[in-house]
Amino acid sequence: MKTKPVLFGAAVVAVVAIASVVFVQSRDRVSETDSFTAPGLEPLTIEQARAEFWRLTPALLLVVYDAFGQTDEDTIYDTLASVTHGDALEYLYLERIGAMAGGGLEEADQTIHEIKLLTTQVARDGARLAIDASWQVIGTVGHAEHLHVRGNTYSADLSVAPVDGAWRITDFELLDVNRDAAGETFLAPDADG
Repeated sequence: MKTKPVLFGAAVVAVVAIASVVFVQSRDRVSETDSFTAPGLEPLTIEQARAEFWRLTPALLLVVYDAFGQTDEDTIYDTLASVTHGDALEYLYLERIGAMAGGGLEEADQTIHEIKLLTTQVARDGARLAIDASWQVIGTVGHAEHLHVRGNTYSADLSVAPVDGAWRITDFELLDVNRDAAGETFLAPDADG
């Protein structure tokens, strides 16, 4: 008699699991003609995003760097959530909050001037784009009374997919950071005059 409730419970769990997979898969299906928004770009279909990943990638990364320049936790999260999702959102949010806990960027003291893709490869898997990218971020970082021009180079494996009507980074694996091109130091402009 005791095996019937166990078997019944296992059957219910299996049915619920299958139903949730079917529901999630059908909800995430998109057609080739669906288009999705991206910051600063016209909405892009999956194929347009694949063809123009060299524009889409920096557009998404620029918003990530904007979030990293913020100091309010809610603003950081909301800004990241506008262009990331899932594992990428968690990873990048924790990276930024970790930098704040370590004493980094207590004030909004960075300005990004350009994100330049150096090398990229893209592969399409359904609606998801797997992007192997390296890029250089050129900007200024302030420290007390002087500014540094930075030209740091990064490489990462990114997954970009449509989520809730917009292109978002859904996976982010940082592979390398090169800070050798640190740039020059110059005095900050006088705030009084």
